This record gives sequence, C-alpha cells and structure tokens, in this order.
Amino acid sequence: MVMKEKSTIALVDDERNILTSLGMALENEGYKVRTYSDGAAALEALTEEPADLAILDIKMPRMDGMELLRRLRQMTDMPVIFLTSKDEEIDELFGLKMGADDYIAKPFSQRLVVERVKAVLRRFQPKEPGGAAAEAARVLERGKLRLDPERHTCHWDGHPVMLTVTEFLILQALATRPGVVKTRDALMDAAYDDQVYVDDRTIDSHIKRLRKKFKQADDDFDVIETLYGVGYRFKEA
Repeated sequence: MVMKEKSTIALVDDERNILTSLGMALENEGYKVRTYSDGAAALEALTEEPADLAILDIKMPRMDGMELLRRLRQMTDMPVIFLTSKDEEIDELFGLKMGADDYIAKPFSQRLVVERVKAVLRRFQPKEPGGAAAEAARVLERGKLRLDPERHTCHWDGHPVMLTVTEFLILQALATRPGVVKTRDALMDAAYDDQVYVDDRTIDSHIKRLRKKFKQADDDFDVIETLYGVGYRFKEA
C-alpha cells in the first residue's frame, strides 16, 4: 500500500507562541509545518518552495498578510487561510476579494484551525477515481470555458485563468448546469465544508473576483449572471 504524502502547511505569524503552539497542533495531525515570523521571509521561501496551504496573519512587520497574499496570487493558486482579529472586518472583505479561501478570527482554538485546514485541503485535492467522484472529476467544457477538476486548471478561450479553490468550486457549480439559478446557500454548500459558516457577502466577493479574473482574459466576459435577491447562474449558450 502506497502511503499518501503529508501536506505541507506554511504558518506565517509574528507571534512566537502561535507559531509554536499551532505548529505543534498541525504536526500532531500529521502535517509538515514550515513557520515564518514575517511576510517577507515567507514570500522568499514560498517562491522557492511552495506549500500545499498557507495560514497567514494579517498584521505583521516588514510585509503584512494582505501584501503577501497579493504577491502569492501572482504566481500560485495555493489555498490561503487568514488569521484576523474580530475588529478587522474591512480587511476581511478586502482579503476575500484578493482570493483568500477562509478566515479564522482571533482568539481561536487550535482544534478549529486544524478542522478548517482539513476542510480547505479536502476541497482543493483531486477526487478519488470511481463512482460519483469520477463524474465530478471529468473535464467540464461550456463554450469558451474549460475546467479540469483533477488538475485544478481553468481556461477561457484557450487562455489560462488562475483560480483559488473556492473560486473554482463556485464556478464549477454554476457551469455544471447552465441556465439553472444557484442560490448563495447552494454555492456555499458547493464550495465550503459543512463545518464552515460563511455569509452572503462572502459568496458575492468571490463572484466579483471571478468576473474580474475572466474580464482580464476577455473584456466581453458576461456568462455569470446575477439574479438580484435570488442568486447567480451560468448563461446558457
């Protein structure tokens, strides 16, 4: 039996006690953990050797979590979870628009972080072959759109579009049934684990970012339609 390789988690925070305690909790769950005390050091290291997931504090010296996320998104779709204080609502919304996959408010329990990490990694990793999972992993083509869940790649009219795991799953849910309206609750169910609660504005932020990314590839992109007060749908060809 082939053993599954452990996922590597990059933990970036300027609080030494968080690096130590949370790092140990993740290692006890079988993850490889690399810790960094500021964003600049993390960016240099992750550029050379990416991780499977990154946990970023927002307030850090030299380079804060927002700037680190912005630079990471220029080269990778690696899942990112933010650690944020409860009074950082504006930062939270801005981070979602930049492509963060999840948020955890301080103070937090280590068990909560571990469960969120598991949930995000489950969403990001390819499905196992066989049955319904194999169906979900098939390449999806809708007009100019091509989604490959197994490789986590997205192309529009032949041009690659880099999506986060959350953006990918939301788009996949919409494109699977063109013309069918998906409520925000349905999109939450498609993109988030049952143990993760997000509100309506989170889905709206991801939709806005999806549109922005596709418009960078094609200024005429208009296939994600908003039905105000209802939800979203992928336009039928």
